[in-house]
Amino acid sequence: MSACVLYHFPFDPGSRAARLALGEARIEFTETPVRPWEDDCPLVTLNPSGMPPVLQVTENGRALTLCEPASILGWLEDRSKESFLMPADPAERAETRRLIVWFERRFNDDVNAVLLHERMEKPLLRLGPPEARALRAGREALKAQLVMLEYLLASRDWLAGRRLSRADMVAAANLSVLDYFGEIAWANYPGLKTWYSKLKSRPCFRPLLTDRFPGVAAAPHYADLDF
Repeated sequence: MSACVLYHFPFDPGSRAARLALGEARIEFTETPVRPWEDDCPLVTLNPSGMPPVLQVTENGRALTLCEPASILGWLEDRSKESFLMPADPAERAETRRLIVWFERRFNDDVNAVLLHERMEKPLLRLGPPEARALRAGREALKAQLVMLEYLLASRDWLAGRRLSRADMVAAANLSVLDYFGEIAWANYPGLKTWYSKLKSRPCFRPLLTDRFPGVAAAPHYADLDF
């Protein structure tokens, strides 16, 4: 038996990836939402970077503190008797890793650092209204990323190949935050929409659909499984 406590910010893509993976693994965990920008945030003492998510695990009398998505998802893989979210096929494993790095670097730098800063961080930190020029730049960058994902899914069942992988969890975590703010025109990307609909229908996704950002209503289709 294990006891798990997840410290997370609900609209942080990395936190969402951890929640999705834990749910997919059917591991029960207690959620402790945090606000990383506040001085008294408990992450200050749990993670040297001060960033979410952090999973505290007590298993077989041993305590572990797992910091950020790679550590949490790696732990889930290590404790599984069979391949969990890393495909057995070497080529698909390599593609899974490539896509994760893509989201952690290119997608985060080009899209999240702009759109989520304008739509989410500014209201939270009281930095003023979104800037139209920044929004346009972020949306153009998002379109380019979505075109690439649509291209991949034209010949694959899942992002990295034939089976669900960590790449799907990371991608869905990122896109779901943008979807909440109505930033994705799904009709323009039918293959991506089908992929997202499959993920959205999985039990692990349901808790994310109940998240609400203060002062901003979710896009009308956000919690709709048949969107």
